[in-house]
Amino acid sequence: MSFPRRTFLESALVLAGGATLSTSHRAAAAEETPDPSTLGQTPHTKFAVNVEMWWGRLPFLQRLEQAAALGFPAVEFWPYENKDIDAVARTCTDLNLDIAQFTAWGFVPGMNDPRNHDKLVAKIKEACLVARRLDCPMMTVVGGNDQKGMTQAEMHEHIIAGLKKIAPIAEDHEVMLILEPMNIRVDHKGHCLYGSPDAVRICREVDSPMVKINWDLYHMQISEGDLCGRLKDGFDQVGYLQLADHPGRNEPGTGEIHYPRVLRQAHELGYRGYVGLECRPKTTELAAAQGVAQADVW
Repeated sequence: MSFPRRTFLESALVLAGGATLSTSHRAAAAEETPDPSTLGQTPHTKFAVNVEMWWGRLPFLQRLEQAAALGFPAVEFWPYENKDIDAVARTCTDLNLDIAQFTAWGFVPGMNDPRNHDKLVAKIKEACLVARRLDCPMMTVVGGNDQKGMTQAEMHEHIIAGLKKIAPIAEDHEVMLILEPMNIRVDHKGHCLYGSPDAVRICREVDSPMVKINWDLYHMQISEGDLCGRLKDGFDQVGYLQLADHPGRNEPGTGEIHYPRVLRQAHELGYRGYVGLECRPKTTELAAAQGVAQADVW
């Protein structure tokens, strides 16, 4: 069977062109793939990686190194009591990492029980010294789980009383206390403070520049939705933002929340603080960082 020379040449050119296009596409893709060390250097929003939920298999100080390796400017963590604070401070200084916030007072014992307020005062005094050592500007405090024999209104009044006792300590040390409402549908059944209206009311009544809300967008989505509207309504009491997608509590892009719109809303309202990544990477930390970077594109 004969194969005309012209047909052969035309076929060769098509194949060559395809190879050229394929090479060009690969080169373009390589150019578009971000350097992993720059993923955390997002244009609008400053993110703080929660190093309790990222790289949990690694020793704590190595998690800090991993956060810096992805280009993130800051980290956050939960309790400080089980950590070598001096080593954490040195490591973060060496890596040029900020510590955005940590947990000073958790679920137990509850701030919503006045019998615990003396312990609360002592703990906040201690935690403020830790915050100063870490050059950390704020600390999370939690309201507590339901107390037997108390109404929700009574528990909230006890939280207000507790916050009023510790607000002067925070003011003296210039460390902000951020009260975190949870959600009771998925993660924290039996917790006494959820959604934004009660938290906003509590902080407005305490009326301290150093007592604000740790506004976790994941918890707010589950508790009430309307993320942009609620954030606008309570923005005067926002001290800090955290995020995770829902369902799953993984990184942005894995659930139902359109984070580019929500983060843009926060930016338009004037928020310039860190946003805590209190989310579990769905697959790998690298993939999670890529999802975070995409959430800041608008």
